[in-house]
Amino acid sequence: MNKLIKDNKVAVLVSHGFGAGWSTWNSEEANNMVFDADIAQMLIDEKPFKDIQALAETKYPKACVLGINDGLEIEWLDIGERFEITEYDGSESLELLKNKNFYQA
Repeated sequence: MNKLIKDNKVAVLVSHGFGAGWSTWNSEEANNMVFDADIAQMLIDEKPFKDIQALAETKYPKACVLGINDGLEIEWLDIGERFEITEYDGSESLELLKNKNFYQA
């Protein structure tokens, strides 16, 4: 997986809008899609969504890439930060694991 790292932060792709999740709807490619450096750079460069979608369709031909049009954004996390991405009705949320309360039996 090719991560985009700037100032000791990693670009994490998250689709906040309702409709289709970016990585959560694509379990086979999720590890690559969540950190895709090429797509992150296109978002930074404010490339048109149709161009980003064309690249995504080429890189991930079996994936649902509709999340690009549903609010795909970059969240910058410290290198090594543990997180999870959850989804409800296509809207993804990033949660830092250090902020979650866990129970153990």
